[in-house]
Amino acid sequence: QVQVVESGGGLVQAGGSLRLSCVASGRTFSRNTMGWFRQAPGKEREFVAAIGWNTGTTYYADTVKGRFTISRDSSRDNAKNTVYLQMISLKPEDTAVYYCAAKNVGGRYSVSADYDYWGRGTQVTVSS
Repeated sequence: QVQVVESGGGLVQAGGSLRLSCVASGRTFSRNTMGWFRQAPGKEREFVAAIGWNTGTTYYADTVKGRFTISRDSSRDNAKNTVYLQMISLKPEDTAVYYCAAKNVGGRYSVSADYDYWGRGTQVTVSS
């Protein structure tokens, strides 16, 4: 069984910063790609960023490019692996529940349906 757990959300003023963390654990998890998605009230879930676990290649939505940075911290000696989302210059429109997701195989990194495992989400609120 694979578990995905996010942390680091909170309330911040516009222009501020937050760093989200996500730990994915499980012996059967191949860790091809990990990504962040977000969902604001009344809106569909949207892609934010993703990282290829072995290559380190990163992908970003246009709305966050230049402000958000996704990175990973892997340990071969530990079944838990962590991905981070550093967010700067936050805007009120960044307010949403942020979800971490992981998938075992490659393909479409920005499509939520292609991800196999999901966390429960962490709330990010940016006040104006």
